Amino acid sequence: MFGSPRTGDASSLPARSRELHRHGVRYVLIGVSGANLYGPAGQAIFTTDDIDLFMPPDADNLVGAWRACEAAALELWLGDEPLDQPRDRWLAERVIERRTLTRVTGPNALLVDLTLVMKGFDFETVWDARRDFLIDGVPVPTARLLHKVESKQATGCDKDKLFLATHFDALQQLLKKPEEP
Repeated sequence: MFGSPRTGDASSLPARSRELHRHGVRYVLIGVSGANLYGPAGQAIFTTDDIDLFMPPDADNLVGAWRACEAAALELWLGDEPLDQPRDRWLAERVIERRTLTRVTGPNALLVDLTLVMKGFDFETVWDARRDFLIDGVPVPTARLLHKVESKQATGCDKDKLFLATHFDALQQLLKKPEEP
């Protein structure tokens, strides 16, 4: 379903993300892995240990995401516990109420976070402004770079402050670059 995030390169994401599309799952790629798609020819500029997918607070959509992960033989976790069975609408509603992150793990140290929160933004705002990157014939809905930067600024956490300070020049250059169709 997803590619190896160790290089922060989301370009391998679509090779296995077809399951999300097959299940009709709405998501937006956020975080550092998504920022790399705005770089030159999609080259990895930033490194990250995970891939972050922003999900709407929709129980049916979340169940679809879980099913897509199951179909790809990936493991699902809530905190340090495996996601309980049955993975149904009732459970998804509880996860949404608590805005709990679902962690997806798989081969090659794969870590994907299915998050219901993007600091400073609601899902529909990010979805409406998204940019779809077509990679290997699969559209990868990706949050606007400016939204990613603003969200990292809004969190105020040390990790995000360090990322923004370390990569200030590269981010400024990418933000100045004209959007491609």
